Amino acid sequence: MSSDLHNQQIRVTVGEDDLLFRRGVVRVLSEGGLRVVSETGDAVEFLAETLIHGPNVAVIDIQMPPHRDDDGLRAAIELRKRLPEMGVVVLTQHADPEFAIELIGDRPDGVGYLLKERVGDIHEFVEAVMRVARGGSALDPEIVARMLRPRSVPDALAPLTPRERAVLAAMAEGLSNQGIARALYISTAAVEKHVTALFRKLSITAEGSEHRRVHAVLRYLTAQRD
Repeated sequence: MSSDLHNQQIRVTVGEDDLLFRRGVVRVLSEGGLRVVSETGDAVEFLAETLIHGPNVAVIDIQMPPHRDDDGLRAAIELRKRLPEMGVVVLTQHADPEFAIELIGDRPDGVGYLLKERVGDIHEFVEAVMRVARGGSALDPEIVARMLRPRSVPDALAPLTPRERAVLAAMAEGLSNQGIARALYISTAAVEKHVTALFRKLSITAEGSEHRRVHAVLRYLTAQRD
């Protein structure tokens, strides 16, 4: 999931048992410039097809046949293990932080967890899938909000100011510095200042900007789970 993807068409597989919704997702992604190489309505078949095609990113619903339970989530987790360089975006109707944390595990790069309603915002959805394909993350704002309410500040995040925690939460949603600035109504320069400060306070050393962001998000999600 390197920067090489900026210069080539992103390949994607889609798993969704609702035919109309699946066709809508395929159309949105195709019109957004991505190449859908496989679509299926069964989690087992989706897993097999994705392993065969080895796309840059896989998009799958949590609840799918054959059992209509969390089959899609299980398939996504298995893909994360077997194709670690591939991005995975899970779609759901329910804002369940526990599912998101289980999917992310100890590796928040190349993962997305979005409510199905976000597909309606075509530009944002396509951007999120592309971001995950390139190794970034895309967590639904509602999921992140539920992780934040209402609970005491985890010990691991105690050194951060409320503003720094808000910046870190927005970072966990996959937002860029510019996106964080818009979301929090502050300047990009202020965001950069807060990001630098939270890296320092969390003892995240300089290993490249994107690498440090991934480690910061992981630290945040782990702290919310503990």
